[in-house]
Amino acid sequence: MATLQKIRNRGPLLVIIVGLALFAFIAGDVLNSIQSAANESRQQIGEVYGEKISVHEFQNLVDEYSEVVKFTMGNASLNDAQMTQLRDQVWNTYVNGKLIAHEAGKLGLTVTDAEVQAVITEGTNPILMQTPFRNEQTGRFDANVLKKFLTDYEGMKANATQMPAEYVEYYDNLHKFWMFIEKTIRQECLSQKYQALLAKSMMGNKVVNKAAFEERTNESDVLMAALPFSSVNDNDVKVEESDLKAKYEELKEQFKQQAESRDIKYIAVQVKASAADKAALDKEMAETAKALSAGGDIAKIVRESQSVIPYSPIPVSKNIFPTDIASQLDTIAVGQMRAPYYNASDNTMNIIKMLGKVSAPDSIQLRQIQVAGADMEAVKKTADSIMTALDNGAAFDSIAKKYNQTGEKVWITSRNYEGATLDADNLKLIQTITTMPANTTKKIEFTQGCIIAQVTDRRAMIDKYDVAVVKCPVEFSKETYAKAYNDFSHFVASNTTQHDIETHALKSGYNLQERKDMFSNEHYVGGVSNTREALRWIFSEDTEVGSVSPLYECGENDQMMVVILTGIHEKGYRTEEAMKEFLTQEVIKDKKAAMLEEKLANVKSVADVMKVKGAVNDTIKHITFATPAFVMKTGASEPVLSAVASKTAAGKFAGPFKGNAGVYTLQVLKKDKSAQKFNAKAEEERQESANMRAASRFVNELYEKADVVDNRYLFF
Repeated sequence: MATLQKIRNRGPLLVIIVGLALFAFIAGDVLNSIQSAANESRQQIGEVYGEKISVHEFQNLVDEYSEVVKFTMGNASLNDAQMTQLRDQVWNTYVNGKLIAHEAGKLGLTVTDAEVQAVITEGTNPILMQTPFRNEQTGRFDANVLKKFLTDYEGMKANATQMPAEYVEYYDNLHKFWMFIEKTIRQECLSQKYQALLAKSMMGNKVVNKAAFEERTNESDVLMAALPFSSVNDNDVKVEESDLKAKYEELKEQFKQQAESRDIKYIAVQVKASAADKAALDKEMAETAKALSAGGDIAKIVRESQSVIPYSPIPVSKNIFPTDIASQLDTIAVGQMRAPYYNASDNTMNIIKMLGKVSAPDSIQLRQIQVAGADMEAVKKTADSIMTALDNGAAFDSIAKKYNQTGEKVWITSRNYEGATLDADNLKLIQTITTMPANTTKKIEFTQGCIIAQVTDRRAMIDKYDVAVVKCPVEFSKETYAKAYNDFSHFVASNTTQHDIETHALKSGYNLQERKDMFSNEHYVGGVSNTREALRWIFSEDTEVGSVSPLYECGENDQMMVVILTGIHEKGYRTEEAMKEFLTQEVIKDKKAAMLEEKLANVKSVADVMKVKGAVNDTIKHITFATPAFVMKTGASEPVLSAVASKTAAGKFAGPFKGNAGVYTLQVLKKDKSAQKFNAKAEEERQESANMRAASRFVNELYEKADVVDNRYLFF
């Protein structure tokens, strides 16, 4: 009882302790949840209509498309510039797809499997021409070739363990490529359906079509006289704040932007080779030239020279060489060498030695049977039996099928192997097939296997060159870079504010540049590569106007940069202050127009206008309402002049009226009607085409409504 009483006496304290424990437990879960949500948010690359896409999901789309591009181009990898362009294409495709799907979903628009199949069967879609499923005779896409491949692919999957690994890999990649093409066709069909629906909603009528025809075909020749805005000094025009405010309200919709932009100033320093660096390279090139002249192991000499163009033991076409090298190959005799020379276009020192010239096919049609076995002895035995069967008249494709292969004919062109790094086996293959006559068969043994190759056709005989090219960039040394870095680092450390940098940059030998309206979906700051860190700093929420960035090392390890944030323009309408310079010029044009129109208020002819100081005149022919007239004397395109001319009768005078570059008057010299006859059907089709083009511009409206968020700059 005493113990129970003690517990009762301490009850309030126990409640508090238990409550604190429960609070700590719940708070811990809340904090973990908040942290998890924050981590998830940091991994979001963007969103469309509130639907988020993570960097992992986006990267999967990029990987899918990059494999398609590599397969199409025949490349094993893509460089940074290609990957940057590819990511842009993937993002734009993703966003546009979401925009269309959102609208199509509300309208009940879908694309059925039957519709996709109909596009494939018809075979005229340009996307299909990018596939290898073509008829050998016509060169056009052939649905039957595709069907055969899909059937063969299913058969290959069932017998994958019995097929060569390279064969399986190729078929897998080709199947993935086709799946991507099919998905693209489906997306394209949905977009076309939606655009067609919009276009149909804008259909005109016979009256509209006839008017459009006349606007395009009826012409006027005019004698124009104008007072250009440049004839009035800007200082003679007074601009009030009320004028700017009124003009801002008038043009406000032009100042709407879909994403935040920022203004910057920056210094970009490119490190260049010093005189000592150039002298050292000259010495090395002289030694290389001496070694090439003496002969020996050409591949080793070129490799040790660190040339950016490797030596190819296979004669190659001039197409793989830079223009400055390719343009000289036909002028260099076999055995001749061009001594070291400087090429300014790519800042390189060069040597060319011609070892030989041959005429060889640019394209070779080949079919093959890959021979597998438990060991090389078994492989050779099987290969010999295949060769014996072929020599005795057996059909190539029949033997191929016996070994679960198609034996189909494929074209190999010079671009498939020229310029690529070839291992010993691939080198042996190319050397063999490029020298085989048409309709001959050979057994080609490799390190780990063997193939039976048959060349069935050779086309496009071209000149190919056995040539050693040494091309070495004139580069800076580590010592040169260190000095440039130390000098720039000292400048940045000594000038920590915007005012300091603006004041001392030029005196210190640095060029301060300005860039307005930079968006986060740009990839380079100041056109310099590898400036992602600078881009992230520019668009960071923590970066304030007037802030100076750290020193960034960028470019191809040859540049340095410092950035100043000078302005932020939020998403939505640009402020009147931000547009003040533009508004001022527009107000000045309006006021000049009023002044000039007053000068011309009483003129009755072009001759009267030409009596006014500053007037210019010209004859302009073949003006139509549908095409803006270009006035050489004012250097401007003037749609209003086309409109006035089309509505003014022959011999009549019109004006004054304001244009883009001045105040105009005109006298119509003559009117001509085109000999072209009105064709109602053709005009209707023309208008439908115009409506389709107009409908394609709907994406901008959808983009704005979708509240698209693009955070790619944080990851790439």
